[in-house]
Amino acid sequence: MSEHDTQDGPGADRPAQEPLLPRAHGAAVLRARLRARPEDFRVEELPGFAASGSGEHLLLTIEKRGMNTAFAAKRLAAWAGVGEVAIGYAGLKDRHAVTVQRFSVHLPKRVAPDLDALQSDELRVLDSQWHAKKLPRGALAGNRFVLTLREPAGEREAIEARLRRIAEQGVPNYFGEQRFGRDGDNVANALAMFGGRRVRREQRSLLLSAARSELFNRVLAVRVSDRSWSGLRDGTPLDGEVWALAGSRSVFGPEPWSDDLARRLAAFDIHPSGPLWGRGPLRSRDEVAALESGALDDAQALALRAGLEAAGLEQERRALRLRPDALSWRWREDGALEVSFALPAGAYATVVLAELGELHSGAAG
Repeated sequence: MSEHDTQDGPGADRPAQEPLLPRAHGAAVLRARLRARPEDFRVEELPGFAASGSGEHLLLTIEKRGMNTAFAAKRLAAWAGVGEVAIGYAGLKDRHAVTVQRFSVHLPKRVAPDLDALQSDELRVLDSQWHAKKLPRGALAGNRFVLTLREPAGEREAIEARLRRIAEQGVPNYFGEQRFGRDGDNVANALAMFGGRRVRREQRSLLLSAARSELFNRVLAVRVSDRSWSGLRDGTPLDGEVWALAGSRSVFGPEPWSDDLARRLAAFDIHPSGPLWGRGPLRSRDEVAALESGALDDAQALALRAGLEAAGLEQERRALRLRPDALSWRWREDGALEVSFALPAGAYATVVLAELGELHSGAAG
């Protein structure tokens, strides 16, 4: 999720979201199983642009089952007889899912191999068009999810009340556990890298992202605990808030509280933000700056901060609040709960589900 939208997920029977992060809407109301089979986690990429109709890049919309993005890219490169550098994609998608996403294949002679040769039970080409440029990372509007929660345990009335509350108030915009590695060891590896361990270039980027994500989640966890994650604490704004524009990486503020800010916050046009750590002073001020600094003053956080600054990253901001779009649900005849919604790029479906309760990945038994 740019930030990767969905990366390789957890192994069998692991919680889909780490339980150490506090929930905003109260104790768990549901216990269920997620990803019992790939079809239980359906993701459809929402394109960020339309194909130009001409050019040297074949833009393919592909549905894949049980296959991550990197593996699909290798298959496309082999099919086209090109190097992997000729393959473009906007975001990483999970192997433990059925996913629809776009890829671009650079074919300078505008001669595409037989598309039927790509088709299999695990990969289907849904659409192909020519485009002028390679598909860049982050070039997506978001993702649409259809998630099946099996063996749900909990009172149906309480579960539906929580879903309505999520739809109305949103959820904390945590980074999902995918950011922290299959075994959750990316932060420890980042600290080792900052201490001098040599890593590959691609791993370095992943570890820097994990370190930033860890610090952001710590700040957000504090704001969930003190009930200020939505921008107000008991109806009162915090001094020194920096606001993030919905659907954008733009931020503004701090500025004096006003009726206009109140209206925009209530309409989800803006959100409070937290730090993506890097060099330079915090943009927040007063109460918010003190809160953010206080959340990141232990030895590990200080080491992560120093490492990110030494790596040359600059201070940025990320919205603390996330509201799923078009959230809906239905109880299926087999007893499973199916939940559907869309999220912007860089947001995680697992953090939405975590507000319901305890979800475990993998098949039963």
